[in-house]
Amino acid sequence: MIFSRRIFLTVIIGLGCLLLNGCVPSASSNAEENETHFLKGKARVSGLDYRGAIESFEEALVVNPRSAAAHFELGILFAEKEPDPAAAIYHYQKYLQYRPGAENAEVIQQHIFRLKQELAKALLPLPATPGVQREFEQLAEENRRLRDELERLKGFLAARGLSLTNPSGTGEAEPRQASAAITSPVGRQTTQASTGTTPRTESTRTHKVQSGESPASICRKYSVRLDAFMAANPGLNPTKMKVGQLVNVPGQ
Repeated sequence: MIFSRRIFLTVIIGLGCLLLNGCVPSASSNAEENETHFLKGKARVSGLDYRGAIESFEEALVVNPRSAAAHFELGILFAEKEPDPAAAIYHYQKYLQYRPGAENAEVIQQHIFRLKQELAKALLPLPATPGVQREFEQLAEENRRLRDELERLKGFLAARGLSLTNPSGTGEAEPRQASAAITSPVGRQTTQASTGTTPRTESTRTHKVQSGESPASICRKYSVRLDAFMAANPGLNPTKMKVGQLVNVPGQ
């Protein structure tokens, strides 16, 4: 009798060890894999009907939201057959949540890491390396500094009634100053002086003063107004013109 009890206890202890070590499938695991929709999903996978299999496994989750087996099958399908990295990550993580001691937990973690990398590449085409990240931060800082300088410049100009588009504050664009070479009738060239002379237009000519000529006679010769002639020759003393002196004759 005592011997029979020892044998019975030994068998019970052995079965307990097998259950603790995961060698014997748990009742919940068998129930999940024997569920009608789960079995239908497995059959559709065998028939290469991956979309139909996904629908069946999702229906299995409606029946049992904590079905680790259904989450595992969906993780595989979304990772390999119907690519959707985000969905695959979700179902793999649910699988690990409901089976924290799964023998393939480390492999599933590696799959999750790979899927996260794929998802990151899809969202950010550039490689997320530390060097690239530093460059982004430097560009952002430079952009911020330039904006601050621009705002300070705007404030400086606004305090003086000026603006970036019109720094002079006159409401008019500054005339462009350009030196123009003018050829005289005898082939000589003169250039506009840079000390306050009136800019010559393309029709401005030069005239060499002859004996007995006056501003009025020169104007009659070229049919120009006297005031325009004097404006084209600032500083000219009409009573002290010399023979051979060059004067400007404006266009008509």
